[in-house]
Amino acid sequence: MSDLFEPQERLVIGEQAVLLRGRALAADSALLSAIEAIAARAPFRRMITPGGFEMSVAMTNCGQVGWVTDRTGYRYAPCDPTTGEPWPAMPDAFATLAGDAASAAGFGDFVPDACLVNCYEPGARLSLHQDKDEQDYRHPVVSVSLGLPATFQFGGLRRSDRPLKVPLAHGDVVVWGGPSRLVFHGVLALEDGNHPLVGRRRYNLTFRRAL
Repeated sequence: MSDLFEPQERLVIGEQAVLLRGRALAADSALLSAIEAIAARAPFRRMITPGGFEMSVAMTNCGQVGWVTDRTGYRYAPCDPTTGEPWPAMPDAFATLAGDAASAAGFGDFVPDACLVNCYEPGARLSLHQDKDEQDYRHPVVSVSLGLPATFQFGGLRRSDRPLKVPLAHGDVVVWGGPSRLVFHGVLALEDGNHPLVGRRRYNLTFRRAL
């Protein structure tokens, strides 16, 4: 759809699913500084899936719990399995942005307790999947893009549903919930480039209410 490439402040991509273009731009410096502080305490790592495959996206977490995967399965855990320490607390800038973006998308009073921080380098991708390890699906997912542009795939409730390809730029925020809460979604392989603030990478902040 050509209109996905037009600059728009708010774009509906599904039922109760919206793209808020540039929503995080005003806070990008604070967000990037917070990512550095989080990674200093809980370093990025490429986790292993239950099937034994190493993910191409490097990850870390902040908040009350963090999402992890290994040969035993997917789950939320209160401590970083690499360090044995609790995950870093969620920065105020993170929680404020997530709540404001959710409210702008029609989801009031969203207070995330988990933020999965993804680091993409050229070639990294995230296959189509559902976010279904949370306890209560009434809460939305808020996803923030920083750095290199990417193509977000937003599909349906079946893996076989053809996904919408949504271009994402630095500062864009996607929010989905309600009937779209369990849609399959992913990210196509990141193309090489150089962002003035982030360099040859893309960060993605995914806020959820896990508990």
